[in-house]
Amino acid sequence: MPTGYPALNVKQKQEIITRIRDNGEKVTDLAREYGVWSKTIYTLLRNKVNQPNIALELSRVIRERDTLLKIVGELFVENKINKKK
Repeated sequence: MPTGYPALNVKQKQEIITRIRDNGEKVTDLAREYGVWSKTIYTLLRNKVNQPNIALELSRVIRERDTLLKIVGELFVENKINKKK
């Protein structure tokens, strides 16, 4: 019986690539969910995506956008509360 982390099947690999590219999910979160090393997913991205830097960059930009939207929302609410006072 093999030891270590399980191998990903084709469907799982495609799901991971899609979730990173389209949803901007973090590699570490997906690695934990699928029970593999983060390095495994980075290798998958490097081998399966024609331009891996674009997929990783897109993921980073989506996370940054979400963070900025959260900050802007908090500032907007804070501004409305201050105007009422």
